[in-house]
Amino acid sequence: TDLGRAQSVSNTSESLLTAEKAAQEQLLLQIRQLESDNQALRSDLGFFERLIPGGGSDALSIRGLQVERVAEGQLKWQVLLIQALKNAPDFKGTLELSFVGTLDGKPWSLSPVPAAQTVLVKSYLRQEGVVDVPAQAVVKTVTAKILQGGVVKSVQTLKLCPVVWRTPCSATRNNPPSRA
Repeated sequence: TDLGRAQSVSNTSESLLTAEKAAQEQLLLQIRQLESDNQALRSDLGFFERLIPGGGSDALSIRGLQVERVAEGQLKWQVLLIQALKNAPDFKGTLELSFVGTLDGKPWSLSPVPAAQTVLVKSYLRQEGVVDVPAQAVVKTVTAKILQGGVVKSVQTLKLCPVVWRTPCSATRNNPPSRA
């Protein structure tokens, strides 16, 4: 009987240990997922903090054009379109991206990429995508244009540093004055 009781206590302890181990593994998985979610949210927050509208009077502007190499021959782009005016009417237009650089030492471009996208901007709109480029292409500049009825409303050009793709060398913005 002492042996039976000891065996019972041992079995119970083993079951509790197994359940505790399973719960601990589940908690570790949840922690990893939460850390991943937290990192994604921090990245988004950083993106949006850099895009707080300036004091300009442009009705619509392109902010935060970003491009990074995600794989050989693939670039991920991201752009934020912002209506700077409060209670501005919805903006309906198109977004065009163009990539310029060299391929085998010769001038190369990919434009517009992807084919012009229709956009509807209420107060802001975040657009992103992945574009395929030749693996040997050296992309030097990326330009985003917003057009409405064939008229350019806003342009931003990003000059890419050849060594560090995540860091732009410079960005220029050309927002034509709106005509009321």
